[in-house]
Amino acid sequence: MAQAFDSPALAGFVALLVYAAVAKGHPGGFKPSPSNYFSYLADAFLHGQFHLRLLPASTHDLSELTGKIFLYWPPFPAIILIPFVAIWGVNFSDVLFTVVFGAANVAAVSVLLRAAAVRGVARLSRVQRSLMVFFFAFGTVHFTLAPFGRVWFTAQVVGLGCVLLAYWAAIRLRGFPGFVTAGTAMTLAFLTRNHLAFAGLWPAAYLVHSHLRERLGQVDSALVRRLLAAATPVLLGLIFLGLYNSLRFGNPFENGLRFHQVGFEFAKDFARYGAFHPHYVVTNLYYQYIFYPLPLRDGSYWGGGLFWMSPPFLGAFVGLCTRPHWSTWTMAASIILPAVPILLLMGTGFVQWGPRYTLDFTVPLLLLSAKGIRRWPVALFAVLVLISVFNYAYGARHFMRYL
Repeated sequence: MAQAFDSPALAGFVALLVYAAVAKGHPGGFKPSPSNYFSYLADAFLHGQFHLRLLPASTHDLSELTGKIFLYWPPFPAIILIPFVAIWGVNFSDVLFTVVFGAANVAAVSVLLRAAAVRGVARLSRVQRSLMVFFFAFGTVHFTLAPFGRVWFTAQVVGLGCVLLAYWAAIRLRGFPGFVTAGTAMTLAFLTRNHLAFAGLWPAAYLVHSHLRERLGQVDSALVRRLLAAATPVLLGLIFLGLYNSLRFGNPFENGLRFHQVGFEFAKDFARYGAFHPHYVVTNLYYQYIFYPLPLRDGSYWGGGLFWMSPPFLGAFVGLCTRPHWSTWTMAASIILPAVPILLLMGTGFVQWGPRYTLDFTVPLLLLSAKGIRRWPVALFAVLVLISVFNYAYGARHFMRYL
């Protein structure tokens, strides 16, 4: 039983049941969420346009320009939804979609940790891997994002899945396939949430290091070809996004964020500082790394300290001291670089339970933590996992009433 979550199929199936049960317990159940905006964008694509053809019940956080409504989020989740919307229309359940995708993420974490153990990236035992997967599924902010749909949560869950694919490809696949798959996966991550590109530093470094180790440190034409193969989908993704923005706003660098209908809580700061500014750093640091939301009170749904909410992540600090140092510090950089725009961003991710934006760097954080907890007593690790699960199980129960 202690090794159950080391099975990707079983881990994904249990996560699917739990996430579905939480979703069913929400007053909206599996009905489309009030902000299933990606479905509306998929409908627009099906009708050959980039602004919404149909308007959702709420236009909160959408961008308006010249009387047209746009999404400022990158479009990859909407592209995935095109076949479902083609069949069932805009009322296809984004809740169901996100639940299934979230369960697939849990299975992918199990697959990733197996590959990491085989390749020596993080040599955890089966019990440790099982606990780590269980922790990810029910003891991180993923637990309160996967069951509820909504454009913000769906984007993060889909983006995480793309990053998981990139890390797995870098670790598991050899040679040309590894470079191409990792590059493509990181492109899709970038086309879901732009700053996820920064999380691609470690897979890139690992692929290059693996190649050089095979060639005894020699930089050769094969490495150049492989790097070009990995860079090609990235370049195509950048071109696609630039064209997408140009066709919408006449500027390849304009995504519509500055035109979005910001919530009243942030309207004053947005008007003064814009969406990204050092003014927001102190608030974000507090709600993402210091604040503890229990007992429930004002601010409980603004976030939660990452290491209070998910204490197994403390293993990342120990992981920094492990070898090889180039790998650990590149993992750390893959955490820090995506965290910078998150800290500069207006708002903490409101409304949420836990520091939801930290999900964007959870993959390198999981691996670095796995390296750190390797020599911890299993009992200690299990206790920390249970604390995390309590934090998020309690939160999921109460958070759904607030949505």
